[in-house]
Amino acid sequence: MKRKAYEKELRELQAQLCLLQDWVKQEGMRIVVAFEGRDAAGKGGTIRAITERVSPRVFRVVALPAPTSREKSQMYLQRYVPHFPAAGEIVIFDRSWYNRAGVERVMGFCTPEEHERFLKGCPVFEKYMVDSGILLLKIWLEVGKEEQQRRFEARIDDPLRQWKLSPMDVEAWTRWYDYSHARDQMFAATDTPYAPWYLLRSDSKKKARLNCIRFLLDKIPHERVKRPKIKLPPRSNHGAYDDEASLAGRNWIPDAY
Repeated sequence: MKRKAYEKELRELQAQLCLLQDWVKQEGMRIVVAFEGRDAAGKGGTIRAITERVSPRVFRVVALPAPTSREKSQMYLQRYVPHFPAAGEIVIFDRSWYNRAGVERVMGFCTPEEHERFLKGCPVFEKYMVDSGILLLKIWLEVGKEEQQRRFEARIDDPLRQWKLSPMDVEAWTRWYDYSHARDQMFAATDTPYAPWYLLRSDSKKKARLNCIRFLLDKIPHERVKRPKIKLPPRSNHGAYDDEASLAGRNWIPDAY
């Protein structure tokens, strides 16, 4: 997809997201969007495309680090609940509680019993979420083997992307079919009528981002909120003085450009 066409379409979709956030605030909606997928599938770029033009107070991104020793002693799902939305919020999880069904399962960070217990309990947990009024959308980004390899190799020498390639990513790279089996188990256990999985092909990053935003706009019912017309009033000259002169002698950042 040509960049000019992509940027034009992206701007139009992002403008609609701004209208959506007005409706979410007005109606007090509570929405959770969980992004999962293979490594290098484009989750981060897709989330940035969604959030770069909207308010971070409405669209809140949650990307939790590895659990602390205290969190490891808690009920597994416990650390995710405090991040759930209040009225007028959309919470986007950049990886979610499904870590247990993916990386933890494949890399041995949980026991087979913990994995099985998660798959049994997760649909119950999500049913409770939905019944409480939360709109839950679960999106899985699927990238092909060849495209994943191309993206991994591009990260090796690019200083802007090297941080994306950790030793864990390199180890996971060797386990393509282990991740495929874990994915299939996860879908079989947690793809429910009330909280279905939606799959997004992401070999083309541009198309994936546009398709994802269009999907969100279609799945979240909303209407245009009429905004009052704003007119800037004249500034008051009360207490006027030379407020530029008062900055003389302060520490200014040099104009390097």
